[in-house]
Amino acid sequence: MEVSNAQKLIRQAEYAKKLRPLLPAEAFIPDASKLVILSINWAILILGWAIASYLDRWNLYFLWLYLPLAVVMGNSVIVLLFSSHDLMHGSVIKNSPIVKIMSLLGLAMLWMPPTLWKAVHNRKHHNKTNSLADPDRNYLYQQPKTWGKWIQDVCVPSAEVNPISLIVGMATAWGTHNLRNLTSVLLFNRESVSFVPAAFTVKTKERWLIAGELFVIVIIHLSILTYLQFNFLKIVLGYFLPIGIGYAGAIFYIYTNHMLCKMTSVNDPLINSISLRVPKIVDKLHLNFSYHTEHHIFPGINSDYYPLVQELLKIHYPERLNLLDAKDAWNLLMQTPRHYKNEDTFTDWSGEKSVPCAIIENYKIK
Repeated sequence: MEVSNAQKLIRQAEYAKKLRPLLPAEAFIPDASKLVILSINWAILILGWAIASYLDRWNLYFLWLYLPLAVVMGNSVIVLLFSSHDLMHGSVIKNSPIVKIMSLLGLAMLWMPPTLWKAVHNRKHHNKTNSLADPDRNYLYQQPKTWGKWIQDVCVPSAEVNPISLIVGMATAWGTHNLRNLTSVLLFNRESVSFVPAAFTVKTKERWLIAGELFVIVIIHLSILTYLQFNFLKIVLGYFLPIGIGYAGAIFYIYTNHMLCKMTSVNDPLINSISLRVPKIVDKLHLNFSYHTEHHIFPGINSDYYPLVQELLKIHYPERLNLLDAKDAWNLLMQTPRHYKNEDTFTDWSGEKSVPCAIIENYKIK
């Protein structure tokens, strides 16, 4: 049977080769202003903790006034992740010592050692996107029912998820993702580990760097909690609430990036990735992270130019681009099971359901 052009898989490098001459040269020049954004959002968090240190003196009836600040702090956690993401893809600066220091600060609130990020995200996820070797993909139905797979089944948006566990999961799933990969690499460091979707290994030097960076991150968090005097009210409103909000916002994007797509043996970003349509103010705040397919074609491009890449994709590959409204992507997550029965089909924990991944075709924005 002949395969349609929309179904043929095209390698990421082929898209990049065709589109790069159509983009301005400045799109590939590092943009150091993103360091300012990272620094501003750390300053917002520090200000929030400074105010939280006085919460025990506030009248109980006025504590709600801190909630808007907690939301702003939560957004800063999101921006720290996305600005660090750009930094570690080389689109901000090329100075290695500064990259190491700023990426550690940027990812500290996410409990993500930068060396681990390079391994799991830059090296594995970007080169093996949504394939059997991608640590960020859905679990296969055939994979062992481990604690990692069970947590994803219980907490990730799907047709079966319980509303309460979904709420808990949104605030904690990023931490679970890190725990799985940190445990796999630091304790085992072998490809036979079964509690991650796809195990990977790192070199001995990287393993020690990950452990050292994790130690620094622990010290940073303990310093924050000490500053807040381990006071229940202060750490709930000033520490756990902003982090939970930030993790929920970040994981919303991460869930919609690839989890609705089919698995691909060839890294084809227009088939295995999704871009979202969100309000312009959200794109401005979140460094255009909604343009995820565009990012997978040009990981090192200045994120300000993602919209231009999308316009080129609409011209040259209009039938292939997975572009969805954010609300439609979320609704699809809530309508479909969260495990892969095969590369083209979703199924549930029991393996009884069969939902084609092609369901997203009905929601694509042309």
